[in-house]
Amino acid sequence: MSARRHGVQLIAYADRFGGSVRGLRELLDGPLAGTFDGVHLLPFFTPFDGADAGFDPVDHTAVDPRLGTWADVRELAGRYTLMADLIVNHVSADSAEFRDVVARGEGSEHAGMFLTMSDVYPDGADEAELAGIYRPRPGLPFTPMTLGGRRRLVWTTFTPQQIDLNLAAPAGQAYLDRVLAALTGGGVSMVRLDAVGYAVKTAGTSSFMTPQTFAFIEDLTVRARDRGAEVLVEIHSHFERQVAIAARVDRVYDFALPPLLLHTLYTGDAAALRRWLDVRPANAVTVLDTHDGIGVVDVGPDQIEEGRPGLLTPAQVHDLVEGIHNRSGGQSRQATGWAASNVDIYQVNCTYYDALGDDDAYLLARAVQLFVPGVPQIYYVGLLAGRNDMELLARTGVGRDINRHHYTREEIERDLGRPVVRRLLELIRLRNTHPAFGGRFHAAGEGSALELTWEAGEHRVTLEADVAAVQVRVRATPVPEARASG
Repeated sequence: MSARRHGVQLIAYADRFGGSVRGLRELLDGPLAGTFDGVHLLPFFTPFDGADAGFDPVDHTAVDPRLGTWADVRELAGRYTLMADLIVNHVSADSAEFRDVVARGEGSEHAGMFLTMSDVYPDGADEAELAGIYRPRPGLPFTPMTLGGRRRLVWTTFTPQQIDLNLAAPAGQAYLDRVLAALTGGGVSMVRLDAVGYAVKTAGTSSFMTPQTFAFIEDLTVRARDRGAEVLVEIHSHFERQVAIAARVDRVYDFALPPLLLHTLYTGDAAALRRWLDVRPANAVTVLDTHDGIGVVDVGPDQIEEGRPGLLTPAQVHDLVEGIHNRSGGQSRQATGWAASNVDIYQVNCTYYDALGDDDAYLLARAVQLFVPGVPQIYYVGLLAGRNDMELLARTGVGRDINRHHYTREEIERDLGRPVVRRLLELIRLRNTHPAFGGRFHAAGEGSALELTWEAGEHRVTLEADVAAVQVRVRATPVPEARASG
């Protein structure tokens, strides 16, 4: 595998930030020049605007022509480390393969590609087995459908529009290999395994992050590495499960960091955050916000195995969620839970800036994100300290759209001039250029104090924060001129 940079990366939809793949590259080369080493290009497949904002691909191997071509993607990958999603669990109900199965049933050459209840429970399942299936949304993960004239229970973990793949079958495995070949052929060097925790279904288990899931992830990681790609695993779950999976893959998200930082700034107490810094995996991708909501299951008690406490108590998780709702003026409450469609039971929908509601608190949180070990990724709305898009939420009724604003070029240029955004850009460039970040990391502090230090030879950079006073200071040795201008 070729060496690649691991500086700060941008997370963005091409249609919502630049208008196309080429337009996004022009932003990175233009007003954002020198800011990002890489980009997580959110689903650009056909169609990018389906029932789940591209996470329900009709054709996972094709670039939506409204966004560009594979040549545009390869040009972006030639200038920036490029991450893209391998949507492991499902495809669109409108895919050609599933439409053929609907029409022809078992007579379709694609019949083995999709999962039904009887594939996992050939002899049926009792109430305890079905109740034990872990799902991110209320209800059972089955949708009655007619396939070739026969009524079946099709496995649909997320929505009826997203049909689960049968990854125990050769047809399901072959499908993933085709998509992986298309991605890496398009210049993708980091692959994000979307929803992989739900991908393997096993009778008598929760069908979420089971030993069979771990084995599948290990196998898929090998296949991706053979094509020259690193693997990022996307799983919202108990923190100990994240630590376990990190030992088996290239990278895992630090999904505990966003809610812990909110808890820390809401309470003025950094104890829970410091505890996490002592045990978190270093091979993490750090985020505060993504195209999804703010996860809370990642810091709470285990929802699968009883008796495993979380990084926060249930009461603290409750206060955290209420804190987001209060600071957003109730806007997040309108986008979360039963208030909006396409919801997840473990996430609160709100921009991270509105979850804090204060420039200084926001910059303190971003500084911590940029200082902890891992590859930092900044979501496009968070880059511009974006506010909740209540108009888009009202128009679509999709909770997560509150944090998926469509930016015009004029809005981007205006927001890049805001003081909070300019200061964030300075922090990002410090993270990318200072040699100390390539050395050793140390965390210290007590009470409301937090001190994060990196050292490499004579180079040193330290973040000193008081989370109660919401004050932050960065001390750094001078950056060598050659590094600073490179």
